[in-house]
Amino acid sequence: MLLKGSYKKVEPANAAIIMANGIFLIGAVEAFPLLDIQLGKYLAFLLLIAWIIIYKDLSVQFFHRDFLIPFVKHPVNSFVIGTWIAGVSVLCNVFLRYFPGIALMTETMAIFNTFLFLFFLANCFYNFKQLFFDHKGYPVHGAILLSTVGTQSIVILLNNVFFTFPVYFSEGIIILGLIFYLSSITLICNRYFRNKDWNMADDWENTNCIIHGALSITGLAIVTTNTFTPFFVSVFWILVFVLVIAVEILEIVRAAKRIYRYGLNEGILTYQVTQWSRNFTFGMFYTFTWVMHLNPFYTIPEPLYNFQTAFMNIWAWVVLISIIAQIAIYVKSRFMAREKQQEAVQ
Repeated sequence: MLLKGSYKKVEPANAAIIMANGIFLIGAVEAFPLLDIQLGKYLAFLLLIAWIIIYKDLSVQFFHRDFLIPFVKHPVNSFVIGTWIAGVSVLCNVFLRYFPGIALMTETMAIFNTFLFLFFLANCFYNFKQLFFDHKGYPVHGAILLSTVGTQSIVILLNNVFFTFPVYFSEGIIILGLIFYLSSITLICNRYFRNKDWNMADDWENTNCIIHGALSITGLAIVTTNTFTPFFVSVFWILVFVLVIAVEILEIVRAAKRIYRYGLNEGILTYQVTQWSRNFTFGMFYTFTWVMHLNPFYTIPEPLYNFQTAFMNIWAWVVLISIIAQIAIYVKSRFMAREKQQEAVQ
């Protein structure tokens, strides 16, 4: 039964905060022994507290009629449910790393997340139909790629928390995620290539960095489940690397245009929840590369292996600095919001 009445309205994509910080704690943190060994459990506990606060508000909001019905029917915004699924999946993997003794709790969360994923899956099919046939030309963006992110996060979660699933099962889910990816890319390209009435500063969305992030989590799903061949994975990694460079060049161009048009503060230092998607994709590419290195099943050419090793030494700092910067922007926005509230009361 859906609820009625007032409730605290929150941004549905707030779960991206858990995704971004959690992927750091299961990937790039290994490059920083102080953060990993000495502080890792404390950071993981803080992430759990943040998860409880965020998901409590999301859960209350979800069961209210005036939120749920329009949200689920929206052909783009409803894909944000993928952040809820990926957020839980990432948190469970953080627990496996830092709190292996609470396996029962982690398994319970994984089962709940699987049921949420089945709801999300049905919603994905419905809204892809909407976008391809009923809402042609709708201004889509990278949020629809959360269909892939949510799908691949479930593959990783189930294989890590429970047991290694049969290869054909894992391959099937991973391929489904790739089908979602190709569908999303088709829609995104259709928006930007066919519609000439847009500009980089205002219409290139933060979520478009998931163009490479969705492939990074696909790669992580592959190297976690030992599916596909080492040759395929090597070529796949190169493809993702090229997309990372290409998309982030566009991001730099966009940032420059926004600074020129709106100034530094309003251009790039004003908080938006979608900014966390960038941190998630940065961290996910590192994690994909790192797990690929750890898995002896994937023997890759020595030049590529050496390049990846050197790259991770640099990329770990990119992940860390970007997440510190994003936390600073978030904290600044909270202080400014509080000051405005105090001024309004006075």
